[in-house]
Amino acid sequence: YELQMRYGSIGWSVGAVLGYCCAERQTSPERRVLACIGDGSFQMTAQEVGTMLRLNLHPIILLINNGGYTIEVEIHDGPYNVIKNWDYAAFARALHNGEGRLWTAEARTEPELVAALAEAAKRPDELCFIVAFTHRDDCSARLLEWGSRVAAANSRKPTGPHGCCG
Repeated sequence: YELQMRYGSIGWSVGAVLGYCCAERQTSPERRVLACIGDGSFQMTAQEVGTMLRLNLHPIILLINNGGYTIEVEIHDGPYNVIKNWDYAAFARALHNGEGRLWTAEARTEPELVAALAEAAKRPDELCFIVAFTHRDDCSARLLEWGSRVAAANSRKPTGPHGCCG
């Protein structure tokens, strides 16, 4: 279990999934990596899905499509947190281009998501890419709390002789 919300490192997750999959292949090939990735984070390093396909890795990638950088919205909202929506399933299929094994699905309701995850579990030898559509403001209470704390920290006046540090 790995969660990087603490640092807000948008873009970290796709490359991390690639690394985790390579490590699992060497140490525990019976295990499978499951990644929940926001659409904004995904757009920063999306091409690594092509590397996963080339290396014949088989994670389940659950892409949460809410149209923006939700982690940033909860710190400081603004128009810069809205991103261009992609056809993520088609993007994964374009990267696939006949190399490796890929299965894609889209889920707009909870039953569709449950069914997609169940189907992905039946496909252990394929990279399974599921796009789950959610509302822009749908996030956990923990993210709301974290965003509030980071926003408060960001609003402090600088300290130190040059106004930048202690």
